[in-house]
Amino acid sequence: MKLPVMPPVPPMLAKSVPTIPPGASYEPKWDGFRSVCFRDGDEVELGSRNERPLTRYFPELVAAMRAELPDRCVIDGEIIIATDHGLDFDALQQRIHPADSRVRMLAQKTPASYVAFDLLALDDDDYTRRPFSERRAALLTALADSGPLVHVTPATTDLATARRWFDEFEGAGLDGVVAKPLSITYQPDKRIMFKIKHQRTADCVIAGYRVHKSSHEAIGSLLLGLYTDDGTLASVGVIGAFPMAKRRQLFTEMQSLVTTFDDHPWSWAAHEAGDRTPRKNETSRWNAGKDLSFVPLRPERVVEVRYDHMEGDRFRHTAQFNRWRPDRDPRSCTYAQLEQPITFSLGHIVPGLG
Repeated sequence: MKLPVMPPVPPMLAKSVPTIPPGASYEPKWDGFRSVCFRDGDEVELGSRNERPLTRYFPELVAAMRAELPDRCVIDGEIIIATDHGLDFDALQQRIHPADSRVRMLAQKTPASYVAFDLLALDDDDYTRRPFSERRAALLTALADSGPLVHVTPATTDLATARRWFDEFEGAGLDGVVAKPLSITYQPDKRIMFKIKHQRTADCVIAGYRVHKSSHEAIGSLLLGLYTDDGTLASVGVIGAFPMAKRRQLFTEMQSLVTTFDDHPWSWAAHEAGDRTPRKNETSRWNAGKDLSFVPLRPERVVEVRYDHMEGDRFRHTAQFNRWRPDRDPRSCTYAQLEQPITFSLGHIVPGLG
């Protein structure tokens, strides 16, 4: 492979801001695996955000890029799995598997797509020093005939349209809006773009904790639960971004709530050999050696957390601590409090998706 921009390249990043800023180019924020694609003839490499190759996990995309991309190019984009019901991040995670036979089976069963949103190189030309407005125009021209697995993300410079996208596109599983100043050059690993994500709150029950990796007397994360209509306490995610002093304080505070698995709503977890987790058969896909065992707590304490959106019946990302809610009855912490976005078709965002 011999390109004007060579792998690995860490992608350019965005910093969170509370509102959509004026005077930029706006795009949907796709919820998938960020990936810089390098193609030089038959050679294709898919890099990840942490610069590790994703190529072997998406053979259908390698074939698509040979057929749908310019012969020599470097493109920044997102690997997604699109369904009739929106983006499926769980199915995407399943693709990161050590067995080649399973990867190829899933490539046929749940094929991925690639949504391109920036151009780093084309033929012998390095585009990274050119302004985004020029890179975007060149990307549209270069990928004019792409499809059915490679697509160009929609973009607009109209602020009102961006605000409408922010509200509507969540119903298709998208993550918010990205704002790109038109004059910015491509700066790997620098947060010079802006991302605006949905922020909501929910009152959850604390049902357990995991100890911190550096101390057995400090909290690593607190496990969150919500009650279903039939009274079952379901696991919805974790919170864990605390200063070390607070982690130690929380560890002390939680000891009075420690119980046994026999007296816990997730009593089955006691029989999960080695990995007692709040989701049956849960493993860490990104770190096979990670200890996912937890200490069960009586579900008596309620916390208000901030979250962006749901993935199925769980928070898509790690929730953020907001405040304690001693005034709330734990049994009142149900899924009914969660806001449900209106369903929106991926095909209305990018024709051919979903």
